[in-house]
Amino acid sequence: MISENDNVKTNSFEAWVLAARPKTLTGASVPVMIGVALAITTAGWHDFMILPAILCFLFAFLMQIDSNLINDYFDCVHGNDDVQTRLGPKRACAEGWITLPVMRRGLVIVSAVACIIGLPLIWFGGWEMIIVGAVCVLFAFLYTTFFSYKGLGDLLVIVFFGIVPVYFTWYVSIPDSMQGFDANVLIAGISCGLVIDTLLLINNYRDRSNDRRDGKITLVVRLGAKWAERLYRYLPVVAQILIFCFLIIDTSDGFVKPLIFILTALIYEFPHFKTARKLVEINHGKQLNRVLGMTARDMFIFGLVTSVQILLMYQPM
Repeated sequence: MISENDNVKTNSFEAWVLAARPKTLTGASVPVMIGVALAITTAGWHDFMILPAILCFLFAFLMQIDSNLINDYFDCVHGNDDVQTRLGPKRACAEGWITLPVMRRGLVIVSAVACIIGLPLIWFGGWEMIIVGAVCVLFAFLYTTFFSYKGLGDLLVIVFFGIVPVYFTWYVSIPDSMQGFDANVLIAGISCGLVIDTLLLINNYRDRSNDRRDGKITLVVRLGAKWAERLYRYLPVVAQILIFCFLIIDTSDGFVKPLIFILTALIYEFPHFKTARKLVEINHGKQLNRVLGMTARDMFIFGLVTSVQILLMYQPM
């Protein structure tokens, strides 16, 4: 297993693996997973198209890696990844594992490969998929270079790790005749984005003192630690309520569907509640990196639970 404590050779394969931050890839898989579940319930197993779903998974993974590399590069250039004061996991450029010129080339290559993999989605979703892909790449850069410094990073997470991947995975994975606007899919995307935002919240919560010092005005810096703790705990509750509303539209089944929903929701809520308690208990310092890993685990559980809920209970309009 590759560890960031190892003596990493400059520009090596190990360095690139660490720079890609594999633990964050749950943020890419969860929205696509939910989008696939929605597509299956909309089109049925027979008409569900697996190829565009696979392409969406690959594009999402590459865009997550691309975002991580962009963040690594620009935070190093801006001097935000000070080795002495950094609390989060080590960063490749700041540690010298990957040189800045090589990282720039890596950014171009990953972005290009993501676009190449996403290009065939035109066949399934129309030429507008080019615009969707281009906007995803553009905002991957703008997030680190602009929006994260203005306290708008959380909004971008909800849009680009919730609404966009959920909605367009669903859109391209169903037959043309079924494609269009669906408010329930939009709600599912918002719900997913709220849960994935907990990963950004824990990062910004851990770094709040350094961010305030560096003039990086994140949402946590704006609201303070106590409000950040509340947001971390209750954003997923809001997400579950939204999902409940669009799943339990038909009340003819009495208490059967609500009971199934509550029991399955607890599979996620219980570990998330324990993680939220651990966040408050630790409060500050490098030990919060443990909560980061727990949050990634909880997000994946959310994705599995929500996908099962959709497959069991969702009845498209």
